Amino acid sequence: MPNYRIIHKTIYTYEDLVSHCLNLAHMYPLNNAHQECYRTFIDVKPRPSVSSFRKDYFGNNLFFFAIEDSHKELEITVESSVKTNVPIYSLFSRSCPWEEVWERLESSKSRADIEAIEYTLPSSYVSYNSSFADYAMQSFLPGKSVLESVYDFTLRIFKEFKFDPKATTIVTPLEQVFAQKKGVCQDFTHFAISALRSIKIPARYVSGYIETHPPAGQEKLKGSDATHAWVSVYCPDQGWVDFDPTNGKFITDEYIMTSVGRDYSDISPLKGILYGGGKHKLKVEVDVLREDF
Repeated sequence: MPNYRIIHKTIYTYEDLVSHCLNLAHMYPLNNAHQECYRTFIDVKPRPSVSSFRKDYFGNNLFFFAIEDSHKELEITVESSVKTNVPIYSLFSRSCPWEEVWERLESSKSRADIEAIEYTLPSSYVSYNSSFADYAMQSFLPGKSVLESVYDFTLRIFKEFKFDPKATTIVTPLEQVFAQKKGVCQDFTHFAISALRSIKIPARYVSGYIETHPPAGQEKLKGSDATHAWVSVYCPDQGWVDFDPTNGKFITDEYIMTSVGRDYSDISPLKGILYGGGKHKLKVEVDVLREDF
């Protein structure tokens, strides 16, 4: 059970004065079976005039703050301490055939099963797509367990798609991502979710962090980590099981969860409304540090 200290710093520098702004931040790690977040410190400069914490619709920790003083730079630093667990999955042995998932959800009276149905519907960044479904179906053979099928699908994305941060932006259509087989973790996650929902498999978007390691013989550079995204799939037998198509595997204790939602639009790390500012520059620094006690 490793312990991590995560430092996530976001700096906006504006061309003109911002008179005031309202912001929502999803940067506070979750407490769940996978992990325990036992300390979080948030520092905002300039100091907010109003701030509060609450749970959002999906159960994530949401930080609201408003700044009413004029400013040309906004800096948010979130420092969290998290203990993670090794996920324990029964994997394929208890997983039902993928064809039975939708039928079982429709007839179930379980609250967890009923709530999972929402994640079979289209959302802001994820729509149904028959071409994506056809691609996924190569992994979903008749009678094959749902977890085994999703794992095979995850491996195919990992092997056939290329990680390229210059290939896409936040608004790049998924059809383009699929055609060029290039993108980043957010693209691969949205693509996987779209394909899975298109065949009635509940899938949700997970944001967080993953511990990275520098090349052999080199020190880890400060601020060199980044936020990460992966997909979580609902299995009626086991609940939510997480897969990382960017790295082609189930998540491990090296993963730290921040938020879950239908897609990125539900849980972007920081979003808000500002008055003034003009053009801006954004700088993000993330450190995921393993701590020994």
